[in-house]
Amino acid sequence: MDVAVNVPATATSHHLHHRESSRKASGERLVRLHHHRHGTNIRHSFHKSNPIIFGINTDASSAFNSATSSVSAVSIGRSSSTLELLEVREIRERSSKWQWKGHTINYFIHAGEDEGPDNNSNSSSHSTPNSNFTSNSRPPLLLVHGFGASIAHWRRNIMILAQSYTVYAIDLLGFGASDKPLDFEYTMEVWAQLILDFLDEIVQRPTVLIGNSVGSLACVIAASEPTQSLVRGLVLLNCAGGMNNKAIVDDWRIKVLLPLLWFFDFLLKQRGIASLIFDRVKQRDNLRNILFSVYGNKESVDEDLIEIIREPTNDEGALDAFVSIVTGPPGPNPVQLMPRISLPVLVLWGDQDPFTPLDGPVGKYFSSLPRQQQNIRIFVLEGVGHCPHDDRPDLVHEKLLPWLAALQPFT
Repeated sequence: MDVAVNVPATATSHHLHHRESSRKASGERLVRLHHHRHGTNIRHSFHKSNPIIFGINTDASSAFNSATSSVSAVSIGRSSSTLELLEVREIRERSSKWQWKGHTINYFIHAGEDEGPDNNSNSSSHSTPNSNFTSNSRPPLLLVHGFGASIAHWRRNIMILAQSYTVYAIDLLGFGASDKPLDFEYTMEVWAQLILDFLDEIVQRPTVLIGNSVGSLACVIAASEPTQSLVRGLVLLNCAGGMNNKAIVDDWRIKVLLPLLWFFDFLLKQRGIASLIFDRVKQRDNLRNILFSVYGNKESVDEDLIEIIREPTNDEGALDAFVSIVTGPPGPNPVQLMPRISLPVLVLWGDQDPFTPLDGPVGKYFSSLPRQQQNIRIFVLEGVGHCPHDDRPDLVHEKLLPWLAALQPFT
């Protein structure tokens, strides 16, 4: 039986301070700080119930509530008073490379504190920190970013998750420090295969995939592959409906803009015009304005975030990737894929998302899923935009950690 539960948020107010601390084994520096990097205090208070959960199966709900009690005393408790932010420099220095189909893929590993020694090194070896653990140990996590982002977009999440899990993160082909091949045809299916091959060759264990935007959709495609056996669960953060907005043809907003989108595609296929548009988009002030429009919590739009998005746009092949992704085929639709998935699925959705709004066809579809499939849970995060994990990581961790803890051991 499904029931609807409204979970009120606890009003909290706290000050987050700059602090560095050394970590065991890897010796990385952590910065415990508030969202704004220049000394302002952030008051976290909520005037509405936040978030909202739909359609919880009663058995799953009991397990979730039990996990919430145990996790909140440890992981959530440690994360609520201070946000552990991994410096971008640390991510770059500790990333590794993997050769995939003739392309170099950038990835990052942080072994969980409870899982064993950290195995991060900038080497060519692909040993995994979990290779000696039994199937009853906690599953590793693979973080998959969205359009224009990279591993560092998870800088507010990695250290919290790594308190209990081994965390992998990957730069999809065409983004971050991964290759951006010239004249390459980017598709959602290519990224999904990249994820599956990464699980097979690098992680080598059943893994929970955690994706944002098009990264979420790539995870859904990977998990829906009938021959795969290494996806343990899915966490979808504002899942995209396609590689670009042309996939969402039944949204009146897209219908109105569709002629303009096709004209924009035409312009982007003219190399000189595409270069001018791309150069303008990647200007720092323009990126800041774009990010302000998609983040609910404007304090999270800091200089580091702007640089995380901007720096890879200067790489050779970045323009080609931009044009191919924006003008290419949208790829498989999640409406067709989700019914195939029986794995545990957690959906977190920021209600201030202008790209995939909650009242749009994709948002409405995911909101309806818990009533149709008992393996799916959804929370709506109020006042949060398109990238919940970076926008309001505290709200994401509050729901993600208990859900992970409640997963049954994989056998």
